[in-house]
Amino acid sequence: MKGEQSVFLYMNLSEKLIKFNNEHRVISHFFFWMILLMVQLLSSNYYNLADRIPFSHDLIGDGTNLLAQIPAAYFLAYFIVPRFVYKQKYLAAFIYFMLSAYVICALSRVEVIHFEEPLYGRKHNPKETYIEIFTDLPKLAYVYFSRIFSVAFVFMFLKLLKDQLIIQKRTLSLEKEKAETELKLLKSQLNPHFLFNTLNNIYSLSLSNSPVTSTSIGRLSEILDYILYKCNSLYVPLSGEITLLNNYIGLEKLRYDERLKVNFTCNVKQEIEIAPLILLSIVENAFKHGAGNDIGSPVISIELNANNTSFSFMVSNSFHPKAENPESIGLQNLKQQLELIYPQKHKLEITQTDTLFTVTLAIYLS
Repeated sequence: MKGEQSVFLYMNLSEKLIKFNNEHRVISHFFFWMILLMVQLLSSNYYNLADRIPFSHDLIGDGTNLLAQIPAAYFLAYFIVPRFVYKQKYLAAFIYFMLSAYVICALSRVEVIHFEEPLYGRKHNPKETYIEIFTDLPKLAYVYFSRIFSVAFVFMFLKLLKDQLIIQKRTLSLEKEKAETELKLLKSQLNPHFLFNTLNNIYSLSLSNSPVTSTSIGRLSEILDYILYKCNSLYVPLSGEITLLNNYIGLEKLRYDERLKVNFTCNVKQEIEIAPLILLSIVENAFKHGAGNDIGSPVISIELNANNTSFSFMVSNSFHPKAENPESIGLQNLKQQLELIYPQKHKLEITQTDTLFTVTLAIYLS
């Protein structure tokens, strides 16, 4: 739990920093370099305190170092990496990096000799010519390269980390949008034929002036209200799904006489939330293939169990062995929904005998 909280806090802080950087790019970069300058000043002052080197000298030295570190960092992070490393042009990246490092280090050495040291009150050694400055590779490598590009590498790492977090966030957003689109498509495939059949049944009842016509219209109204307006979230209360199933069963039983027997038992120890309409697709399949075929006296048994840690739902229906495959498109859609909503947290079993078709769904809530 503590590890998950730490990851959440890290991601939340990272998103805030990235958002601030995107909205205030110049200010955020300015703060970065000022903080770096302060760190270098504190470090220099700590090591030079025993030698009694004035703070002004530290400020001049670290400030002039920053004049070389800034172009090195931006050249590395915004030119070499995106143009060559990302495109896997590693040889070109290496050549450009070595050339730029040499030029920046040499120019930094020139700046130290002709600008920084005079501010300290030191006189330049006239014997050290420009040729000697640009050809003194050991000094450029061991003194200037390490001092300049250690900071440039840190800046590049932070830039890469920020880019990776942005890509990761964009990928998660695209995956979420894709999953939501697929879920909406799958939900839209569940209901049309049920609605069409129900309207036909109610129309037939109205022609015969059946006393259950108004009750049927009321049930259908509740179903439509639930599906259209209460199933827009990823999870809904289980009680709403149970009411939906009762209304659906009541409407479907209108199509059959006393020969159809439906047993629906619920054992809910605690109210939970589940994905909407997944239970309806299982029951709908049972009525389509269990009661829709001429099999004498069809029986549909529905059993629901739920507590705070698990949920199980079993539907079995009798069917004619010579009828079409009871596993319909609705169950195929259900499998896709479960993979999107409950990855690695569900188990769907479909078993079939000569006369009995059973679908069992288990969802692990913790």
